[in-house]
Amino acid sequence: MREGLAARKAELRAIARVARDGCDPGLGADLVRHVIAAGVVPAGALVAGYWPMGSELDVRPLLHALHARGHRLCLPVTPPRGEVLRFRAWAPGVALERGRGGTQHPAGAAEAVPDALLVPLLAFDRAGRRLGYGGGYYDRTLAALPAALALGIAFAAQEVAEVPAGPEDVRLPLVATEGGLVHCVLDE
Repeated sequence: MREGLAARKAELRAIARVARDGCDPGLGADLVRHVIAAGVVPAGALVAGYWPMGSELDVRPLLHALHARGHRLCLPVTPPRGEVLRFRAWAPGVALERGRGGTQHPAGAAEAVPDALLVPLLAFDRAGRRLGYGGGYYDRTLAALPAALALGIAFAAQEVAEVPAGPEDVRLPLVATEGGLVHCVLDE
């Protein structure tokens, strides 16, 4: 059964990458309007973003807007496989260094524990299931931070009918796309 789940996830990853690659990363500016207007990020929350890679929706305009509204920010540091993400304080203009898997994180900044996380993904469904890159980093991290708000970040084109998921896959209550917020139904 586990091999079947892994194969279905691998197949969906390939399809989702093609869908994402056909989108304009610059549409990340639209996230600002939707996320700020909905007020989903609690006032004063320390927000974990991420530095976009490849064709990911560019979350940096949202990070800048949150910073301008007084939110403290942090970015993930990718640890060895099997561990939870760690986070370092970040603000616009702070230097970044290259991390594992092509990621970037603040150089030498203090560690931080976020109250809210912006979660990159390859695919999502209306039940809050998400498909990431396969390392399980965000699933482990979200499980370790159950009180933190988890907000998926994706293009609307990355929505699928159903994401294959196992018991260790953590669901998201919300996904922000360039088209608006998707409120997921977690009780399915």
